[in-house]
Amino acid sequence: MEIRDSTVLLLGGAGLVGMAVARRLAEHGPRRLVITGLTRPEAETAAGELSRDLDVPVEPRWGNIFLPGDLAERARDDLMRDAAARRRMIDDVLRPAVGSSDENLLFQWLTTIRPDAVVDCVNTATAFAYQDVFASSSRLMEAAKQGRATEEEVERHLLTLPLPQLIRHMQTLFEGLRRAGTKAYIKIGTSGTGGMGLNIPYTHSEEKPSRTLMSKSAVAGAQSLFLFLMGRTPGAPATIEIKPTAVIGWREIGYGPVRRGGRPVELVDCVEPLPVDRAFAADARGWTKTGQQLESVFINVGENGVFARDEFETVTALGQMELVTPEEIADAVIMELTGRPTGRDIVAALDGATFGPTYRGGYLRSVAIGGLRALEERHGVRSVAFEMLGPPRLTKLLFEAYLLSRLFPSVRALSGADPECAARDCETLVREGEPTIRRQILSVGLPILLPSGQHVLRGEKVVVPPDGRGADIAYRGWVDLRPANLALWIKRAASMAAVEPDTRTGSSARWTAIDANAAIEPARMAVWVFEEEDEGYRIKR
Repeated sequence: MEIRDSTVLLLGGAGLVGMAVARRLAEHGPRRLVITGLTRPEAETAAGELSRDLDVPVEPRWGNIFLPGDLAERARDDLMRDAAARRRMIDDVLRPAVGSSDENLLFQWLTTIRPDAVVDCVNTATAFAYQDVFASSSRLMEAAKQGRATEEEVERHLLTLPLPQLIRHMQTLFEGLRRAGTKAYIKIGTSGTGGMGLNIPYTHSEEKPSRTLMSKSAVAGAQSLFLFLMGRTPGAPATIEIKPTAVIGWREIGYGPVRRGGRPVELVDCVEPLPVDRAFAADARGWTKTGQQLESVFINVGENGVFARDEFETVTALGQMELVTPEEIADAVIMELTGRPTGRDIVAALDGATFGPTYRGGYLRSVAIGGLRALEERHGVRSVAFEMLGPPRLTKLLFEAYLLSRLFPSVRALSGADPECAARDCETLVREGEPTIRRQILSVGLPILLPSGQHVLRGEKVVVPPDGRGADIAYRGWVDLRPANLALWIKRAASMAAVEPDTRTGSSARWTAIDANAAIEPARMAVWVFEEEDEGYRIKR
C-alpha cells in the first residue's frame, strides 16, 4: 500500500519496536500517525519524543486494548479486587461474540480512527500467558480441597485462562479491522523463547522450560494460526506477521537508578547471619533498609526492562538468544507494508508450507461422487446428510433443498413457485409421501418445523435445542417448512435463474455456475448459499 497521506495506527507504539517503526514510517510521509501505550504517561512521552524528532503529526492514545473502554485505564490488580469489574470482564471474554465488540477499547479505536494500516507491537502472548493459569489453578484446587473456594477465587481463575482471551481478542480485532476498512495489518509476534528451543535455560526457576514460558509460546503460536486464517478471510486486510527470534535491543545505555516494574529497586542490607529455619518465616527480621536506591550501569532492552552488562553479555552471546535490533524489524515492516516481500512473513510462510487441494484430489472427488451415486441407485436410497460434519445449518440446507428437488423439476421452476403452496406440498411430502426421508431428518437430530410454525416433528436427539427461543432458532438447524423460509428459497432460485448462461469456453468461464434449467442439486444449492449469502468461500489454495 501507499504510506504517504495514509493513517497508521501503531499499537504498542510507545515500546522499543513501536518507536523504531514510527521513525521509519515518518520517512514515508503518512498523513496521521497514532501511537498507543498501556498508560497515559508512556503514550504521551512517546508521542512527545516523536513529535520533536519527526515532521509528522503524532497522536497519543492509551489503555488496555483487551478490555472494555471504560475499564481500560484501570490497573489489573484494581479490577480484580472489584467484583462488578471482574464479572464484566468474564462476561466480555466468555459471552457469545455477536454484537459484543462495540465496548472494547481496540474496537473503538479502529472504528473511529479508521486506519489504513495497523502495526501491532503489543506482546499479546506475554499479556495473556503471564497471568499464570498454572499458579491460579493450584490456588483454586487447594481452596477447593479445604472447602473454602469462593466465587471470587473462581472468577479470578477464569480471568487467567489465556485461550478464551485470545479468541475474543482476535474476533474483536478482525471485526474492527473489517469495519474500519483497514488495508494492511502487521503483527510483531514472538516465539516466546527468544528463538531458542525447549532447552532454553532462562526460566521461571520452577522447571526448565517453565510451563508459563511454554504457555507464552503456545499463545503466540495460536495467534499466528489465527492470523493465517484471517489472511484467508474475505474482507480482511492484507495480514502479515513478523516474528523476531532473538533479544530485541536496545533503547539506551546509561547509569542511574535500576527500576523493576517502573519502580526503583531499594537497597537493603543484612550483616548478621539468620538461622535457616527462621530466616524465611512470615515474621522473619534481620535485614535493614538503607534508604538508598540501587544505581548502576544498565542497558534498556524495552519489554524485558534493564540488564546489567554481564546479563546482557550472557543472553546475547553467540549460541544464546543473540541479538536483533528494532530498526531491522522496522525495516522489514516498511518493506512488507509497501509490497516488497522480505521472506520474514509468518503468514506467507504458512501459506507456502501448508498442504492444500491437489489435482489428484479434485479428480478423485468426481470418482467418489460417481461411486456414491451408483450405490444410491443400486440400494434405492438417497444419501443427503448425517450431521457428522456440521454445522447443523449445512444439514438443514441440504434436506430443505432435497425436499424442494422432489417437488420442482428445476431451479427455474422453483423460482416461480408460490411460498404457501410450496410449504403445504413440503409438509405433505414429509408426512405422507416420503417417510424414509422424514425418519432420516429426525434421526440425525433435526426437528421439522411445520408450516404453521406452531408444531414440529422431532426425534429423540435434537442437535439445536430451542433454548427458550422457540422457532426463532430454526435458521440454525431445523428443517423449516414455514412459507417465509420457502419464500427465501424461491428468492435464491430467482437469483440463480437471473444469471445469464456463460457461453465462453475458456478457463475464465463460470464452470461452477448453476444451470437454472437443470435439476435441483442439494449440495450445489448449499454451496451457493454459503458463498453468496455467508461469504464463506476460499480465497487461497
